[in-house]
Amino acid sequence: MEPYIAWLDERWMHSDLDKLLIVLGHVSIGFFVFAVALGYGFNGLVNSLASVFFFTAVYAMMVLALNLHWGYTGVFNIGVAAFMAVGVYTMAILTGPVDPGVGGVPGLGLPLPVGVLGGVLAASFVGLLAALPALKLRADYFAIVTVAFSEIVRLTLTSQTFQEFTIPLVGMETGTGGAGGISMPVNPVRLLFYSGGDPAFLGSVLFPLFRDLRIELVPPGSSWLGVVPLPAFTLDLAVNPPVIVSVAYLFVLAAGVALFYVLLVRVGNSPFGRVLKAIREDEQVAEALGKDTRRFKIVAFMFGCGLMGLGGIFWHGSQGYTNPAAFRPIITFYVWVALIIGGAGSNTGSVLGGALFASLLWEGPTYLRRVISNYVNLGQAPPTFPGAVGPFLEGKVLPFLAFMLNNINALRFILVGAILIWLMQRRPEGLLGHRKEEAAAVPLGRRTAATDGGGDDE
Repeated sequence: MEPYIAWLDERWMHSDLDKLLIVLGHVSIGFFVFAVALGYGFNGLVNSLASVFFFTAVYAMMVLALNLHWGYTGVFNIGVAAFMAVGVYTMAILTGPVDPGVGGVPGLGLPLPVGVLGGVLAASFVGLLAALPALKLRADYFAIVTVAFSEIVRLTLTSQTFQEFTIPLVGMETGTGGAGGISMPVNPVRLLFYSGGDPAFLGSVLFPLFRDLRIELVPPGSSWLGVVPLPAFTLDLAVNPPVIVSVAYLFVLAAGVALFYVLLVRVGNSPFGRVLKAIREDEQVAEALGKDTRRFKIVAFMFGCGLMGLGGIFWHGSQGYTNPAAFRPIITFYVWVALIIGGAGSNTGSVLGGALFASLLWEGPTYLRRVISNYVNLGQAPPTFPGAVGPFLEGKVLPFLAFMLNNINALRFILVGAILIWLMQRRPEGLLGHRKEEAAAVPLGRRTAATDGGGDDE
C-alpha cells in the first residue's frame, strides 16, 4: 500500500492532467466496487458510471464559471441558479414548437443553435442588469443582492402572469409554463440514435451490437489434469439503448468541460485576465494604475453569467423538461461547495471539486446506503431521531444506523457541513487553491545581470 501511495503522491505533483486522471480513476474504481457489491451487470455498471460522470461534468462547468467570478475577479456571486435558469428557459422558449399540443406552452420554433446562443446572450444580459447597480456595493452586500436576484428570477418563472403571454410587436404566444415547467427540445444526441420512435442509422448499428455483445472465453485445455472438465466462461457486455445514449451525451459534456477549461485558461493568461487578478488582489491599486475596475468587473460578470447559462443548457438539455424547482438556491450552494473543495483561483481545482462533490457527496451516499442495505438486515428504521438515539444509548446500534441510512439524503447536508468545517480549519484554500497565478505576463523572479536570462538568484 505504501508504494502505491508514494506513486500517487509523485504523479499528483507531476501535472494537472495527472491530477484529473487520478481523481477520475479512483471515482471509477469506487463506483465499480459499488456496482459489483450490488450485483449489477455490465449494463448497470455503465449506467452507474454514466450517472456520476454526468454530475461531475455539469458541476465542473458551473464551478469553472463561478471561478471566473470569485477565483479571478473576487466577485461574490450567490445567484448561480438564476443565470442557469435564464439560459435554460430562454433556450426552451426560442426552440419550443409553435403548436405544442394540448397542455403545452408554445415556443418560437427556432433552430437549436439559435436557442443555445440566445440562452447564453440572455444570461449575459441579465448578468449586466444585475451587475450595473450591484457592483457599486462590496463583498457581502453584493452577495445579498445576487441572492435576492436569484429568487426574483425563480418567482418570475413560477408566476401565472408569465405562464403564457403574447410577445409585443411580434404577436406570438409563448411563456414559462409557470410552476408546471416547460418542455425542452429533444436531446440532439438522441437524434443520432433515433428517428422518431425507430432507431436511426447509428442506433441500428450500435443497439444490436451492444445488446448481443457477449464474449465466450474458452479455456486452453478441455480439462484439468485430464479429469475435471473446464467450462467455458461467457462475459456479458450487453448495454441497453438508453444507456448508450447517456454515454454518448457524456462525450458532449466532456467537450463542454474542455471548452470551459481552455476558454478560462486563455482568459486568465490574457491582459484582461491579468487585470481581473489585480482587482482580486487589491482593487484600489488597480484603480491607481489607471484601470476602470468597474468596467472590468461588469464584463467579467457578464461573461461568467453567460457561461452559467450555457452550463445550465448542457445540464438540462438531455432531460426534455425543466421547471423552476430545478433552480432552487441550494444549487448555488452546491456549486460553491465544489469550488471550495477544489480551491478558488484554480481551473483544475474547479474540475476536481466538481468530481469530488458529485462522487463523494452527491451520488456516493446513495450507493453506500444501497450496499449496506443489501448486505445487512437493519430492521425497521425508527421514524424520529429521538427514537433512534434512545436504543443507541442503550447499546443497540442497528436502529440508529437504520435511521441514518433511511435519511441519507437529509444527512448529506450534515456531511457537507462537516467537510466545510474541516476544510476551513485544515485547508481553507482548498485542494489546489494554494497555487498563486502571477498577474504579470512574464515570470517576476530576479535574474543575474551577467547572464541576463540565466538561473534565478537564490
